[in-house]
Amino acid sequence: MKPVILNGSLKLDFPVGLGPMAGVTDSVFRRLCRRQGCGFLYTEMVSAKAVLYGNRGTDALLAYEPEEQPLGVQLFGSDPDILAEIARRMEDRGFSFIDVNMGCPVPKIVKNGEGSALMKDPVLVGRIVEKMAGAVKIPVTVKIRAGFSPDNLNAPEVAYAAQESGAAAVAVHGRTREQYYSGKADYTVIRRVKERVHIPVFGNGDVTDGPSAARLLAETGCDGILVARAARGNPWIFGEIREYLETGRQLPKPTVQERCRMMLLHAQMLTEEKGEYIGIREMRKNFGWYTAGIRGASRLRAEANQIETLAQMQEMVKRLMT
Repeated sequence: MKPVILNGSLKLDFPVGLGPMAGVTDSVFRRLCRRQGCGFLYTEMVSAKAVLYGNRGTDALLAYEPEEQPLGVQLFGSDPDILAEIARRMEDRGFSFIDVNMGCPVPKIVKNGEGSALMKDPVLVGRIVEKMAGAVKIPVTVKIRAGFSPDNLNAPEVAYAAQESGAAAVAVHGRTREQYYSGKADYTVIRRVKERVHIPVFGNGDVTDGPSAARLLAETGCDGILVARAARGNPWIFGEIREYLETGRQLPKPTVQERCRMMLLHAQMLTEEKGEYIGIREMRKNFGWYTAGIRGASRLRAEANQIETLAQMQEMVKRLMT
């Protein structure tokens, strides 16, 4: 894959990134993915209003380590002035770029006119991007869906509005808001976006390995890819995609031993960063993702939901290794 340059200044040497996922893509997981070859990263989505009003919960969401760069902060909101003000603050924090979430399908976000609700108002999209791009020097990008509903697949129109207002790139999830994450991603809509705009376009949806990444690129003409749900419990996917796109060779899937070692590292890093109480509780869901498909692991998942200490997690993982 060719490198992608945003705003003539930010170079993404390997334009395959980890898509933002609430409750998943924290600093620890981002670092694990980066070490496996991920080209760029996003924070979990952060409320611009929460930052404005000093919500203490945003501090953890905005924390990062230097090795995560290039790292973008993903903001959500609908007020152009608030988003522009928070964009300035995020630039001061050292993020590489700022992304605006225009695709989140969660009802409480949509009811506030945020996330994928913005797909229904391309004019507001333009105002938001114009204000933000005018407030900072780093690139401003947007993440959208194919449309809000199947009868209004207006991603090309929204992407064009964002481009003309100063967006440096657009990422398109090939599902509508009404689909959430069901059904198949519509690559024809992503291709239409690519044909409509001249800024870089990143495709998102149904990429689970090297061959599916190659298919998305071939069918859409995209400049890059975002991988989200397929990365949960599978940070190796980025190295796998890189190898396939560069050589056509499919790497073997990680062994049970390799998966267990990654789980142990993930659990240790979480407890070091968040404390044992929070870290282990967050590791419970990761245990389920890492062990998907491992023979005999299903009986341990219910047990994993009761684990409270790092030592208990380590003991359980070692049982899988033997």
